[in-house]
Amino acid sequence: MLSKVRPKIAPELDESFVPAVLAQRIFLEAVRESGKGVPLRIAAVRTANSVSVHETTVFPAGHEHFIENLWFAESLVKTLLWQKGAQVVVVGGAAKIGDYLRTVFAKGGPHSFDVDTMTTVYEQPFELRGAAPDDLPAACDASVALGGHLEGCRIGFDLGASDRKVSAVIDGNPVFSEETVWNPRTQTDPSYHYGEIMTGLRRAAEHLPRVDAIGGSAAGIYVNNRVMVASLFRGIAGDVFARKVRDMFLRMKEEWRVPFTVVNDGEVTALAGAMSLNASCILGIAMGSSEAGGYANRDGKIADWLNELAFVPIDCQGNAAADEWSGARGCGAQYLSQEAVVRLAPLAGITLPEGTTSAEKLLVVQELMKDGDVRAQRVFRTIGTYFGYAVAQYAEFYDIDHVLILGRVTSGEGGRMILKQASGVLHAEFPELAEAARIQLPDERSRRVGQATAAASLPVLEEEKSNEPDK
Repeated sequence: MLSKVRPKIAPELDESFVPAVLAQRIFLEAVRESGKGVPLRIAAVRTANSVSVHETTVFPAGHEHFIENLWFAESLVKTLLWQKGAQVVVVGGAAKIGDYLRTVFAKGGPHSFDVDTMTTVYEQPFELRGAAPDDLPAACDASVALGGHLEGCRIGFDLGASDRKVSAVIDGNPVFSEETVWNPRTQTDPSYHYGEIMTGLRRAAEHLPRVDAIGGSAAGIYVNNRVMVASLFRGIAGDVFARKVRDMFLRMKEEWRVPFTVVNDGEVTALAGAMSLNASCILGIAMGSSEAGGYANRDGKIADWLNELAFVPIDCQGNAAADEWSGARGCGAQYLSQEAVVRLAPLAGITLPEGTTSAEKLLVVQELMKDGDVRAQRVFRTIGTYFGYAVAQYAEFYDIDHVLILGRVTSGEGGRMILKQASGVLHAEFPELAEAARIQLPDERSRRVGQATAAASLPVLEEEKSNEPDK
């Protein structure tokens, strides 16, 4: 069925792109037209009190197209793992599909990275099991209010793989913001990360009469201020990670002696959108070193989902771009990030300087964009096409009124071209979604440092205040 996918707008630098959203729709339409569809229910269980259930239909056992069920279900489970998160996945109905999924989502299987990550995040072995369709646990998604606390003297920081940002904020107004280039991924000694982050916090503190609270945004998965999985620390050995990285931010909290909160950067993107737009049902996408996602629901709250859209498949072609960390093909990390710019630039005829970082290569392409270089325009139009189809894919799993895009990839003319191209895709392929959901960019400075300012609003103030960390 993948051969039947014909996007109306093909990415000009990647004409073999097979949008996952179109592939899935063609599959489901074929099931419907067969008149023989059977239910498939999948529960993503995070805890006993936090369960998401997805319902769909597939071909029955013995059907001539039964084999098509397997790639569909495999892609669906992978999406649910990274969008919702799960320590246990329960597959209701279609026993043969469940058997196949148990094989591919097992240690040593093609989705080992997913299995290992879920085990780490939930601190329990990952499990996938089958059940009768009616025996799945009931859906019960948990959500919490996040951030929006503006009072007092606060520090906010945002940690990406190419730069770190910090802001000093007084009663919601930024009085100082700074971006600093760093290179955390290749470092093997966590004292580098600790020292760099603390240096930034002290720089911000110099611009405040006191420090009442500190909030942070960082790439990765964080639970109760603990680092569970993060590419920022990928160079650090497992035993050292457990001893010195896992509780790094808890140690910082002890030093500063103020409320201190760190969450995933995608969540802060959604928070920034909710604060700037005064709206809800916001999907925030940060296009930086990788792709980050966050979501504020209709109540303006944040669900306890992972929203790690960097690992959600959006391209189904067999030779789709592979993520260097997870090894997975066709996922957002290689399509909606500075890595996408670096990958596409040579295809557009742009020679990038050797021996430079991805962030520096991005700047080269952005400078060309400023000069109206048609090659750079092709790069950002291609990313915009990817993004339009990705938004439609995400809309299958989120209730979306607004899509807010931030991050260094969206700076300057490139960001505006991404926005224009994505909107064109939605109007051409998904007109109802184009009417229902608005894609937008914040102002230029907010795109780059707004994350840090929004992060500053995360902690709730306590009466006890401290001016500086312990020496």
